[in-house]
Amino acid sequence: MHPRKTGSCTTILVGKKASIDGSTMIARNEDSGSDASNPQRFVVINPADQPRDYHAVQSTVHFPLPANPLRYTSTPDADTQFGIWGESGINSANVAMTATETSTTNTRILGIDPLVENGIGEEDFLTITLPYIHSARDGVQRLGQLIEQYGTYESNGVAFSDQDEVWYFESIGGHHWAAIRIPDDAYVIAPNRFNIDHYDFTSDNTLFAADLPDLITQNNLNPDADDINLRHIFGSATIKDAHYNNPRTWFGQRYLNPSQHREPADQDLPFIMRAERKITIEDVKWLLSSHYQDTPYDPYGNGPASERTKFRPIGINRNQETHILQIRPNVPASVAGIHWLAFGPNTFNSLVPFYTTVTDTPACYRDTSTTFDLQKIYWLSRTTAILGDTNYALFSELADAFEQTIMATCRHRQRTNDQQLATTADVPAFLEQQNQQMADFYFEQANLLLGKMTALSATKMKLRFNLAD
Repeated sequence: MHPRKTGSCTTILVGKKASIDGSTMIARNEDSGSDASNPQRFVVINPADQPRDYHAVQSTVHFPLPANPLRYTSTPDADTQFGIWGESGINSANVAMTATETSTTNTRILGIDPLVENGIGEEDFLTITLPYIHSARDGVQRLGQLIEQYGTYESNGVAFSDQDEVWYFESIGGHHWAAIRIPDDAYVIAPNRFNIDHYDFTSDNTLFAADLPDLITQNNLNPDADDINLRHIFGSATIKDAHYNNPRTWFGQRYLNPSQHREPADQDLPFIMRAERKITIEDVKWLLSSHYQDTPYDPYGNGPASERTKFRPIGINRNQETHILQIRPNVPASVAGIHWLAFGPNTFNSLVPFYTTVTDTPACYRDTSTTFDLQKIYWLSRTTAILGDTNYALFSELADAFEQTIMATCRHRQRTNDQQLATTADVPAFLEQQNQQMADFYFEQANLLLGKMTALSATKMKLRFNLAD
């Protein structure tokens, strides 16, 4: 067993009636637990490549996996010493999964149901769940069964979606769990704490470990007299939550519900929200890139120094990859699942919408090296972000123009591709070709951006002396 790797992320969920086009969306920044790079890849796991006997690396757990796995996309680590860490994907049944949102808990539940040192965790979840499910609800039930059987060594939130439903799942202690279906007209912004609040054990829209209600009652875990609030029962409300977690939810809700006024450190920000307008892919990406713009808390802003470092932003140097898993309505099943993907810190990158009915991915996303290589998108994106961070005011307009160019071009190509699908004989080959063209365009534009940033920064170097001969 290897030393444990940790991370801290931000999750955004959007129901089909809350999105502008009727899509479901589950999205997350995968953030490393340290400032070090954790290179990421984008791959397709075909059925022949899926393991039949699973052996974890972060623990000693191992068990057989079912036969007949589905094909699925995945964003694993380039360095396999800590395990697979598949993190995000869409399978061939157009079911999406993002795992995980590392979360908090409390000593009351851990004293009753301790974490399991040799259980399963984030390293394993996608690989042992996504290839075997045909709906979001299936995903909840399979992961719940696995946690009950093998236990887990950490607390996590996981999201599942299909064309109709979005579910959020949270592990509780070593063997328990609870999940809730997000209302179709609602959205969620979930940071690194236990997030589910008000809960109805009798609803068709909740699933949970069978003995969870009795566990709460028999152990006197509920601090509320007239409510079942799982965050109050199983979660935390610490000073760290007030500075590290809650402000991210506050800022996202402030953006999507500007008429509501709450405080960044509020420990009881609601879990489920209804936005004041329809939500777009661009909204989700902007939020996942955000750093408290137009508030005193923006690290790039003009507020007092103590305010600019007060709260942990969503967009951060530890962003390793960002995905929005979109399941679209009113299109053929072969193009319904879109794995939007960006590598590196979000303030200076852009998403690319990759089709998932494919058997391979573009090499510049697939073959990420563990060492620096500007031919790979991961390293190219990290480089532009690091340079951009040296002078945000100087480079932000270039970054904004870059993202607009990428998004507009990819959206146009996606629209054209959808229209051509009816006359396409070999759909997977066609979609692989389109994915390659979008990857090539991103690579070209990212290099142009880096070149412009380099030229502009040269004029601002301190090591200079102006001399007119």
